[in-house]
Amino acid sequence: MSSNSPAFHRDSDDDDDQGEVFLDDSDIIHEVAVDDEDLPDADDEADEAEEADDSLHIFTGHNGEVYSLACSPTDATLVATGAGDDKGFLWRIGHGDWAVELQGHKDSISSLAFSLDGQLLASGSLDGVIQIWDVPSGNLKGTLDGPGGGIEWIRWHPKGHIILAGSEDSTVWMWNADKMAYLNMFSGHGNSVTCGDFTPDGKTICTGSDDATLRIWNPKSGENIHVVKGHPYHAEGLTSMAISSDSSLAFTGAKDGSVRIVNISSGRVVSSLDAHADSVEFVGLALSSPWAATGSLDQKLIIWDLQHSSPRATCDHEDGVTCLSWVGASRFLASGCVDGKVRVWDSLSGDCVRTFHGHSDAIQSLSVSANEEFLVSVSIDGTARVFEIAEFH
Repeated sequence: MSSNSPAFHRDSDDDDDQGEVFLDDSDIIHEVAVDDEDLPDADDEADEAEEADDSLHIFTGHNGEVYSLACSPTDATLVATGAGDDKGFLWRIGHGDWAVELQGHKDSISSLAFSLDGQLLASGSLDGVIQIWDVPSGNLKGTLDGPGGGIEWIRWHPKGHIILAGSEDSTVWMWNADKMAYLNMFSGHGNSVTCGDFTPDGKTICTGSDDATLRIWNPKSGENIHVVKGHPYHAEGLTSMAISSDSSLAFTGAKDGSVRIVNISSGRVVSSLDAHADSVEFVGLALSSPWAATGSLDQKLIIWDLQHSSPRATCDHEDGVTCLSWVGASRFLASGCVDGKVRVWDSLSGDCVRTFHGHSDAIQSLSVSANEEFLVSVSIDGTARVFEIAEFH
C-alpha cells in the first residue's frame, strides 16, 4: 500500500492540474492494483496452511522419487529407504547427520527388507540384483543375482536368513543369505510376480502374479502344490497379499478391485471381500482382532469383519489409497494417499483421528518403527518423513 500512497496525497493537493491527473481513468487502475496486492497475501496464507509440516524428521538424501522403505524390527530409530536415483540409505530418526549410503545398484531400488533379527538388510533393484548388507557395520555382505527382470518384492524366512524375491520376469528366487548361495527358483507364473511371502510357519510359499493367479509352493522341493485361477478367483492381475498368522489363509487383492481369501492347504477360494471399485493396492491383517484392512485407488480404505466377510467401516480419502500399516497390535492403522497425506484411523469407529501433512506428492510406502512410536512415510516428492504416533498405541 505504501508505494501507492503518494497518489492519494496528491489527490488532496491544491494544484488542480495534479488533481485532475489523479482523478482520471488511470487512477481507477491504481485502485485495482491495490486490491490485487491484497490478494497474494490471502494466497500466501492458504499456501502456508497447505505447506504445514507435521513431521519431526525429514530425510532428504535422495535425488529422486522414493519408492521403498523398511524400519528395523529391532532398532527403533533405524530406517532404510530406496529411490529412483539408484541409491539406498540407512539413516536414523532424530540423527539428521547420520546416514550410510547403500551403493552399487544400477537401477531404482524397488524393495527393501530387514531380516527378522535385524542383522541383515536386503535391497532389491529394477536391475534384477539383490544386495545383502550387514546392518551393524553397514558393509555390503554380498550380491545375489539370477532374475532376468526387476525385483518386485523381497521377504525373509521367519526363522532364518533365507530370502525370497519375486521378479518382473515371472520367476521367484530363494537364496541363503548367510552363505550367499542359490537355493531354488520357482517358475510357472506367466507374468510379473507382484506379491509373495513365506507362511509364518515357514513351511510354504505363496506368490501372486499379474497373470491373475496365486501359486502355492513347497520351499524345499520347489513343487508347485496349487494354482488358484479363474472364477471365483481374480479376473485381473494380483497386486497385494497378506497371510494369516496361523499360516492357513492367503488374502489377495487385485487390479479389478476384488479381494479373495484362499485356504492355503486346499487351494480353494473360501471367501470374497467385494466393495472396492478400483485396484486394491494393499491388504493388511490386524494382529489383535479378526479384521483386515484394504486400500484402493477408489479412494477408500475399508476395514473388514472377517467373521462375516463384511465391511465394518469405510474410510474415505481425497485420492487413491496407496499403502497402509496397522500400528502394532493396536486398533489404529495408518494410510498413505496419492494426495500426499498420511492419515491415522480408529478401526473401531472408522474415524480419521489424525491427518499428517508435509509431503507434496503421492505416498509410496509406510512403515511403523519397532517401538511403535514413529510412522515413516516415503513419497514421490523425494523425501522420507517421520511422524510421531506414540499416542496411538
